Amino acid sequence: MRKIINDPQTFVDETLEGILLAHPDELRAVTADRRALARTDAPAPGRVGIVTGGGSGHLPFFLGYVGRGLCSAVAVGNVFSSPSSAQIHAASVAVHSDAGLLYLYGNYGGDVLNFDIAAERCRAEGIEVRTVLGADDIQSAPTDRADSRRGVAGLVLVYKVAGAMADRGASLDEVERVTRKASESTRTMGVGLSPTVLPSAGEETFTLDEGEMEIGVGIHGERGTHRGPLETADAITDRFLAEIGTELDLTEGRRVAVLVNGLGSTPLEELYVMYRRVHHTLADAGVTIGYRLIGEYVTSLEMAGASLSIMQLDDELEELLHDPAGSPFFRQGAAPVGRVLMAETAVDEDAATVEVTLAGSRSDLRDLLLTVLPQMERHREELRTLDAALGDGDLGVTVAVGSAAVADALRQLPDDLDARSILRAAGDAFAAANPSTFAALLGSGLLAAAEQVPQGIHLDRAGLVDIVQTVAATIGAQGGAVRGDKTVIDVLLPVAEALEAGADAAGASEAALAAVTESSGWQSRRGRAGWQQERSVGHADPGSVAVARFLEEVVREQQGTGQTGV
Repeated sequence: MRKIINDPQTFVDETLEGILLAHPDELRAVTADRRALARTDAPAPGRVGIVTGGGSGHLPFFLGYVGRGLCSAVAVGNVFSSPSSAQIHAASVAVHSDAGLLYLYGNYGGDVLNFDIAAERCRAEGIEVRTVLGADDIQSAPTDRADSRRGVAGLVLVYKVAGAMADRGASLDEVERVTRKASESTRTMGVGLSPTVLPSAGEETFTLDEGEMEIGVGIHGERGTHRGPLETADAITDRFLAEIGTELDLTEGRRVAVLVNGLGSTPLEELYVMYRRVHHTLADAGVTIGYRLIGEYVTSLEMAGASLSIMQLDDELEELLHDPAGSPFFRQGAAPVGRVLMAETAVDEDAATVEVTLAGSRSDLRDLLLTVLPQMERHREELRTLDAALGDGDLGVTVAVGSAAVADALRQLPDDLDARSILRAAGDAFAAANPSTFAALLGSGLLAAAEQVPQGIHLDRAGLVDIVQTVAATIGAQGGAVRGDKTVIDVLLPVAEALEAGADAAGASEAALAAVTESSGWQSRRGRAGWQQERSVGHADPGSVAVARFLEEVVREQQGTGQTGV
């Protein structure tokens, strides 16, 4: 892996430090960890605050569009991982005025979960929040499941519309209306020519043979929907226009905005070759391009490739797109470069008092977790490889780092913790360690399960069954998954059923492995894996494998100590 970095674990933080040092007149940190940033003139009375966020590795995406005529604040996650709900909440509070907030971000599971949690926290504090999702990638789901599509480069055009409307002083209702219209009018299609490499993993997210291309590739390195021989620039562009033209009206008399975007390692010359084809083809069809952007606006580290985004225009959208805007990464018109207007002290959003209840005797569950969780590191590479085939390759990091964080949190707490306190500590630590869809879902499930456990007791078999069932139900409710969608639910429920029937840890482990084997032959229907559609058949669900490996470690530990129970 050839990267100009220091330590992969400090890559994001050092990037943010450099950006803040370079642009102190335009951006400020609002948390001590610098994972929530705001424009220096926010909040402003009467102006809707626009909060965005997402994983690192996409510059200038997300934080690059915080500035005049754009967004107000951003929460920044690890590479290709969601920011935490605490970071999103901090960004929200920092730019909230009397006009309310609009959350505007890409449709990714971890982001949705954490933004929703932050929104509920804001509403509990009397802050009005609305949400619009970018879901412009037409290759990530068919039209009958368009609401599950991921948000990619087309979101840049939506940022521009939303920010212009907010800076004009429009109400929250009006900002939401025009932003939703912009999002629903935008479609994107992309091609990958080489994979990306996660700094923390050091491995390519997918492989392409020489002379191959991947159509429909995602900005997290997810595989696309078609792989074939590399085509000419005109052929690729024609393919994009034909697909987008099935959902947008690209006929005579229409007006559109066009964004030709490079994914990180594509020369600008090649992007202009593509734009040339877009321009001539649309002109021949009688379509006018009223606004255009060509360059790197949404990247995926060093991935080679490009995407084409088109927004169907009306007079209102076109006018808003042309309004001035300015950030360290985006300049248009006469938007002023600001100076520091706010002098607030950064806060540590993750600092919280740990409230625990004791059971009066040593906790076997705590002891077991302290022994088993560190062993999840040995499965990091397997989970990374499995996730790279169906997602973005970060599950190995999420599970290994999250497991270590839970163990560290438990070590700092008394050895006679009750089960409720253990579940709370585990849920909080796992969700915050490396925020992602899996981390947010599992963390929420553990926190929900904690609420079902009476205070002051240790865990028994019936309680364990209830916990597994509650975790599965919470993940299903928050992620919109049901049994048969090929998610972690399809392993958790068989495990709960085995335990309820009297199985010991070894029996539960066998049930998990059987469920993984059976579900591998299914098509994934949820999350990033669902975007792979029929290409997901034959691949094991990575989250399900993580659960199976955890149970294997439990069995290994119990066999080493002579125990056989659960």
